[in-house]
Amino acid sequence: MAESNNKLVLLAALGANLGIAVAKFVAAAFTGSSAMLTEGFHSVVDSTNQLLLLYGERASQKPADEIHPLGYGRELYFWSFVVAILIFATGAGLSIYEGVHHIMAPEPIEDATIAYVVLGVSFLLEGASWLTALREFRVTQGELGWWKAIRRSKDPATFIVLFEDSAAMFGLVVAAIGVFLAHWTGNPTWDGAASVVIGTALAIVAFMLARESKGLLIGERADPRMVDAIRAAFDDRPEVTGVQEVITIHIAPQKVYVSASVDFEDDVPVGAIERLIAETEASLRQAWPQITSVYIKPKAAVQSAGTTM
Repeated sequence: MAESNNKLVLLAALGANLGIAVAKFVAAAFTGSSAMLTEGFHSVVDSTNQLLLLYGERASQKPADEIHPLGYGRELYFWSFVVAILIFATGAGLSIYEGVHHIMAPEPIEDATIAYVVLGVSFLLEGASWLTALREFRVTQGELGWWKAIRRSKDPATFIVLFEDSAAMFGLVVAAIGVFLAHWTGNPTWDGAASVVIGTALAIVAFMLARESKGLLIGERADPRMVDAIRAAFDDRPEVTGVQEVITIHIAPQKVYVSASVDFEDDVPVGAIERLIAETEASLRQAWPQITSVYIKPKAAVQSAGTTM
């Protein structure tokens, strides 16, 4: 279900950005606007990003094999990081370059009407894509604040589209202001300045996305509530004297690897320990379907060395 919803978000964003990119480039050709050309590059980069994320979603679903025993879930995290780099290098870089170039060699805007029409239509399409991503994000947000929900999210596809669309809508507003000021004052420098502002905003978004994607790629723990539930599931058993360590790592948005060191009563038979582990694992999987791999290591508690006088 989560995979299907992610695909819907990505396809909605891809369709909107492809149509917007064509319209922006046509408007840039007719008006000579730097901001419109920048916005065209922005939409092309966004379209490429959605294609990469769709590929990452598909690649991450490949089953585990001998070479990758925990599966390919982190494919999505890798391509999310690549997307952040593309936004910075291509989107932000080209925007700032075009802006500086048009400030140094300004070109007057010939017909602003086309630019206004394209910007208005683009804003509506981006807004529709943004609302789709927002609805999906709110499903996982719960009662958390926006930033905390993003930091805790293990599914980059949704929040990347949400960030991209937010940056795109901001860029459209800035582009409209730049075109208006350039046309109204007769000074095309405003148009170039708008491109620089858009590029700076994209650079900030790229940095934030890269930081979040890097954390997922390196490996982040699961929801603290899951960690507490795993610990409690073993602690509640009379055969267990203590749980020393619980390690959880997201290997995909909906796949969690679990490892725990558990101290059992010394007189509990091995067969009983095996049954206990199987029963506890089954109950945990029922409560937390994201748990896909569970490894339990029986380990005696470390006793503090005493001293005698």
